[in-house]
Amino acid sequence: MKKKKWLIAIAAILVVGVTGLLYWQSRPTDRSQTAAMQPSNALKFQATREDLSSTVEVKGKSSYRQETYINAPFASDVKSWEVKEGQQVKKNDVLFRLVDTTLRNEIAELQAAARKQEMEIRLGEFQATVGGGGGGAEAAGISETDAKQRFAQNESRKIQEEVARLNLEHARTQLNEKSEKLKAAQFPSPEAGIFLFDAVKEPKTVKEGERIGKIVDLTQLQLLASVGEYDLFRLSEGMPVEVRVDALKGLKLEGQVERLSKFAKTGSDGSSGAAAQFEVIISLEPNEKLIAGLSLTASIQTDKKSGALVIPTLAVQRDKDEYYVMLETSPGSVERRVVKIGVETPDKTEILEGLNEGDTVVIQ
Repeated sequence: MKKKKWLIAIAAILVVGVTGLLYWQSRPTDRSQTAAMQPSNALKFQATREDLSSTVEVKGKSSYRQETYINAPFASDVKSWEVKEGQQVKKNDVLFRLVDTTLRNEIAELQAAARKQEMEIRLGEFQATVGGGGGGAEAAGISETDAKQRFAQNESRKIQEEVARLNLEHARTQLNEKSEKLKAAQFPSPEAGIFLFDAVKEPKTVKEGERIGKIVDLTQLQLLASVGEYDLFRLSEGMPVEVRVDALKGLKLEGQVERLSKFAKTGSDGSSGAAAQFEVIISLEPNEKLIAGLSLTASIQTDKKSGALVIPTLAVQRDKDEYYVMLETSPGSVERRVVKIGVETPDKTEILEGLNEGDTVVIQ
């Protein structure tokens, strides 16, 4: 009987102990004390004064800033080529010569047609002078029927004369156009630069208006790139740019933002859910290794601060419209401190208000 009582007592003690342990584990903790405790593996950084710059990085292709396209003046066989691929040419240097026999024949036919129209007009004017001296119908002693016929003939002559004048004007216009084309049979270079063929090198025949090649200025190249809508408003014309050539790791070039597009690129207006893209054009300094079509990476400096108070960007946290850091107030204790930020980079962030130089922030 006594042994049974001992067993009951021991069981009661165990029940009370387990209940107490569960209650202690389930009770709410003091969050202020938890927040004040600093984990042993927390990272600490001091607020320091540094020169800080913010950049936007873009990628794109190099292209010639000035390209003058060469189009065939008229359809013809090519008599000779006076220029080679990649050759330096001066303005008015002959690039090619076209066979102009057909064009000259067309000009001769137009000249004959124009001469004929001129003679017809003169003949009509002479007939009007001869036939106009007879006076009225009663004075000439002619019948009313004859008078009507003469009137009809005069009107017909006037119409024919007007048609002849229109034909003459048209013939002269065609003559001027074909004469200008004939001058281009020995095609002069419109600009100085490097000549590049478009598709077929030294074609044997050309069609009117067909693009044959272009004249480019190797001393003027540009970078065509795209930026997102958020970066667009961080950029402005004239900003300095550092450009790296992807294929030449050691080559760095200087440039500047020349133009920013005010309209989203076609197909990137955000209708598909993707962020809109805007074109940015960056002018590049001359370099003998720089040609069109190279892949380039540009870093555009948007902001620069000297002696800015900075901390690691990872230490800055955001709560709605408020930025804050965890500030070490004493060894082992931290508190939340609201701050105002300035220039941001992936590594460092400028602190305008809320911290002093030498303050320690904690990344928990």
